[in-house]
Amino acid sequence: MGEVKNLRTRANTLRQDIIRMISEVGSGHPAGALGMADIFAVLYFHILKHNPKKPDWEDRDRLVLSNGHICAVRYSAMARSGYFPVKELKTFRKINSRLQGHPSYLDLPGLESSSGSLGQGLSVAAGMALAGKLDKKHYKIYCVVSDGELDEGSSWEAINAANKWQLDNLIVIVDRNYIQISGNTEEIWPLGSLRKKFESYNWHVVETDGNSIKRLLGAFDRIKHMKGKPIVMIAKTVPGKGVSFMENNHVWHGKPPSREETEKALRELQKK
Repeated sequence: MGEVKNLRTRANTLRQDIIRMISEVGSGHPAGALGMADIFAVLYFHILKHNPKKPDWEDRDRLVLSNGHICAVRYSAMARSGYFPVKELKTFRKINSRLQGHPSYLDLPGLESSSGSLGQGLSVAAGMALAGKLDKKHYKIYCVVSDGELDEGSSWEAINAANKWQLDNLIVIVDRNYIQISGNTEEIWPLGSLRKKFESYNWHVVETDGNSIKRLLGAFDRIKHMKGKPIVMIAKTVPGKGVSFMENNHVWHGKPPSREETEKALRELQKK
């Protein structure tokens, strides 16, 4: 329980950082970033094999963030891990900042790819996983994608390619929060059962509560023992998690909070 409590505290810190970063610049995507804070806390502080002091370490695990617009949560996790000073988070989305509105691997050590155009990350991650296989490396490729970007046909080409090459070193994490910029995913472009879709492409499938640290740890533990096929974790999350007036409201997909809303959000998070 000690590890669970520690990771919950870290996730709460990430959420407070997200609110402050987006409020500071008056621009950004709070809903998805808040919803993924638990997953990024578990990844950076428990799962990933990485070294902030040596971000290009050859045997590190790779993390590809395909839905780059939620990068505030990744920047916070990276800063809190030691990749760069926490105070730099205040430069988020500002002119000449390394912390761009969509990540650029050319500007910030510790990023594996640039992202912005949705639907590309899965192809990048599959390529990295295939390279790792060919080089007989033991690192893992983790790829975070939004459910909305699974509207893109290119995503399913990558999913089929991963099946062809039996990339069991590839773990895709789907942020299943049912929102995209225009509304509910099932109204905009229905995805139906992602479990059935991925299983039809011969993937291992794990479904879990993406906002429960305990269940996330259990899911990642199960994944460790899966071999022979690529793996997808379908993580059901609450967009805007932790801030009552943002939760499950697609309006907050890309809307920054006002000063008053920022203060209210931080008060809520600081009580937890």
